[in-house]
Amino acid sequence: MIDLFGLAAAGLRCLDAEDAHRTTIAALKLLPPRAPAQDDPRLAVSAFGLSFPNPVGLAAGFDKDAEVADAMLGFGFGFVEVGTLTPLAQPGNARPRAFRLSEDRGVINRYGFNNGGHSPALARLRARQGREGIVGVNVGSNKDASDRIADYVAGVRAFADVANYFTINISSPNTPGLRDLQEPSALADLLARVIDARDASPTRRPVLLKIAPDLELAQLDGIVRVARNARIDGMIVSNTTISRPATLRSSLATEGGGLSGAPLFDLSTQMLAQTFVRVERQFPLIGVGGIDSAEKALAKIEAGATLVQLYSALVYEGPGLVTRIKRGLLERLERENVALPALVGRRAQHYATLS
Repeated sequence: MIDLFGLAAAGLRCLDAEDAHRTTIAALKLLPPRAPAQDDPRLAVSAFGLSFPNPVGLAAGFDKDAEVADAMLGFGFGFVEVGTLTPLAQPGNARPRAFRLSEDRGVINRYGFNNGGHSPALARLRARQGREGIVGVNVGSNKDASDRIADYVAGVRAFADVANYFTINISSPNTPGLRDLQEPSALADLLARVIDARDASPTRRPVLLKIAPDLELAQLDGIVRVARNARIDGMIVSNTTISRPATLRSSLATEGGGLSGAPLFDLSTQMLAQTFVRVERQFPLIGVGGIDSAEKALAKIEAGATLVQLYSALVYEGPGLVTRIKRGLLERLERENVALPALVGRRAQHYATLS
């Protein structure tokens, strides 16, 4: 099997980051279908009413248009999240809009929810029905929508029969005003309408909320309070950051957009732990941001994540990273003679107080 991610990271490194990504997607679409390898049962996770073969997922943003979900599951991911998908196709922001910060093992993007809209993605997901693997759908709103909440409701209705779960993305920094939906009154309205739409569907799909890592703790208090009152199924912590750590070395660090990859790890892990403390195990969390090794995945789990997701690290590590993380998780379980759930949140207080 050709290491397509390794090819993209090395042979395609001379290309613009977005061109390299699209080339990788095109190559993945040529792969013959293959079932994921059987995971060690000790890695199985139950969350949101779903049974995951392992806790390592592909974050939204890689497969924006639901083109290669099965190919990515074939690399060993326990689940794949497609999107962000908006009702209508939109081009996103002007190029260039994706930048590799190679010295920092990070990525900056300001894509702006570029995608082909609901219809083509829905057709692809319907075509894969009956195949193995958990596929979540990340939904958002069009940039020029007059009623942004209505766009989220439309996403839940459109994909109700093909999504294993929904992610409500209100935390991308690249759509002006989108993060305003994290304000408690707007968020309460959004979640109420989304949950109503979900409950009206014949099949009840879990609804997760994805938040930013740049929140003040008072803002996080309000978000968690609204989320708990709405009885959502889970939260994803976190999206990319608009902050720029002083440790960044790349000359591209001044580019606008959301920063992901290794430089996001500390901030996103602290926000994860702070969220875990506030949620009080009412629902599970997915930890995202800077995972590039088994050690980083374990840190997310110990900070409060039941599941984890990654994306940017694939640029630097290739798809073999998924297998290495799973192997590292099993080694920890064997060394400590514990089950995976025993690790969840056991060091949350530690990570919540990191400065």
